[in-house]
Amino acid sequence: MKLIEGENVAEIKRKPEMTLLELSVEATPEAVDWVCTLLAQLDDIRDLQVSQLQSDRPHPARTLQMRWYMPYSNNANARVDALTQLLSPVQRTGLISEPEIYVIEEKPIALSTQAHAIGERFVVLPPDVNYQPTRSEEIPLRLETSLAFGSGFHPATILALKLIERHVKTGMQAIDLGSGTGILGVAMAKLGAHVLAIDNDPTAVAATQQTIEQNQVSQQVTAKRGSLGQGSELGHWMGGELEQRVPIVQPPANCKLIVANILARIHMTLAPDYQQILSAERGLLITAGFTTEFEAEVNAAFDAAGFDRIDVERSDDWVALVHRSRG
Repeated sequence: MKLIEGENVAEIKRKPEMTLLELSVEATPEAVDWVCTLLAQLDDIRDLQVSQLQSDRPHPARTLQMRWYMPYSNNANARVDALTQLLSPVQRTGLISEPEIYVIEEKPIALSTQAHAIGERFVVLPPDVNYQPTRSEEIPLRLETSLAFGSGFHPATILALKLIERHVKTGMQAIDLGSGTGILGVAMAKLGAHVLAIDNDPTAVAATQQTIEQNQVSQQVTAKRGSLGQGSELGHWMGGELEQRVPIVQPPANCKLIVANILARIHMTLAPDYQQILSAERGLLITAGFTTEFEAEVNAAFDAAGFDRIDVERSDDWVALVHRSRG
């Protein structure tokens, strides 16, 4: 790790004007949500920022810079050590660089001001950026960078949004399972759907609610903590334990669509639950969150449960699928 001007945190603590630790890594798009999930285990992270790196970066796959902040205190060394250990599995994969740590007086102005387009119509941008659409059909998705999954940079999220753009119809009753930041549920709402957004992580539910309000779709999206069917027994979908038992959430009547951006093993476990909810309407199931390594297993589980595959999107090793219930 690197510290400001090569100084040790313990030495810098003599400088009373320094009040914050700034930590930063260079990251690939698929690393952002993994890092966010890990940082959510800490209770003193402040104002995560994600910005584009310049084209002359030394590692071509790391196109983003993540910065976040922690209050400075006398036990800074121990907290920094704990954080770097937390991030070490991601760093070992090469998806992020070695963390750089600085002690600063105050946070700089947020750098996450870029809008980035996804698919034909969606444009993801921070909530406070003054953005003028270049085309009338553009759909802005305003998203605060948070510690919940769904930054808008991860390939799985991008693939899910592309399929949502193709398949969501006005008036659909839909479920966003594993809502994370709420980006997928809000996207469905802006295409005219009515959405029940569900997550088993309280941090994600709070992030989803914030995204709902920032995009002014409170009349169309409801956020709840919980899961569908057997999902309530599977612990935290990203790994680890949950402090409270996850309640089972009842699906909306006449549900015609489930969108779920979660791990392959959760999809396979929930395949019968998906079918039970969607069979009456011969509804659609959009699934993402896994690589082509698991594609055959996921397809087999859905086929056995009573689904036919009708569409697919791919990006490198990542894949997202659309299935229709046979009824």
